[in-house]
Amino acid sequence: MKRYNIRIAGVGGQGVVTSAHILGNAMSAAGKYASLVPFFGSEKRMAPVEAYVRASDQPIYEVGEVVYPNVIMIYHPQVITHGKSYTMPFYTGLKPNGMVIINTDVDIIPEEDKQVLEELNAKIFMIPATQIARDIAGTELATNMAMIGLFFGITKLVSLEHIEKALVERFLGGTFVASGGTTALDSAIEKKFKKKQELLSKNMDVIKYTIKLAEENKWVEEEEEKVAT
Repeated sequence: MKRYNIRIAGVGGQGVVTSAHILGNAMSAAGKYASLVPFFGSEKRMAPVEAYVRASDQPIYEVGEVVYPNVIMIYHPQVITHGKSYTMPFYTGLKPNGMVIINTDVDIIPEEDKQVLEELNAKIFMIPATQIARDIAGTELATNMAMIGLFFGITKLVSLEHIEKALVERFLGGTFVASGGTTALDSAIEKKFKKKQELLSKNMDVIKYTIKLAEENKWVEEEEEKVAT
């Protein structure tokens, strides 16, 4: 399996760092390896945020910024249209034959950038992740779920079971046990538990949708594309 060096760029409030954690935890749940590093300033919502994830079936020892990614994930169109990013232009360092996943409902890549990406033989995937999140989960906060669902739908690095395990770890942690015991909880905790269960379910629905989207559009990587280069 080739190594996936992923750079995720978005803005504050989109769950960029959360999705990086879920990517890493899903790899771990599958018995594989991942490392991740978040990068953001002191600003809050709508400020640039980047996260770097390395994923492989071999141990990973590097940490720090991913300077030469083979996967770039753009969570907010303003990363491209307004240059709202720590890395400009957005494709800087992209390796030949790399992949770019963009959350947008229209083609927002300038012609000059398209030319560069074509010379790199990059694969570009554009999906309306925020709209998908609104339609399925009822909130744009699930935009990050749509994005990581598409990534895993294309790469097939892990199974749905592994992704769900990562979400349980992220949103339910070790405090709650989904299989039972809720009747023994007091009402406040039970209510909180129920909300988290609903959050988990909606997030999984969004992920399943974009995984299916990758399959229906025949975006799934062929096995030979996963061989180490």
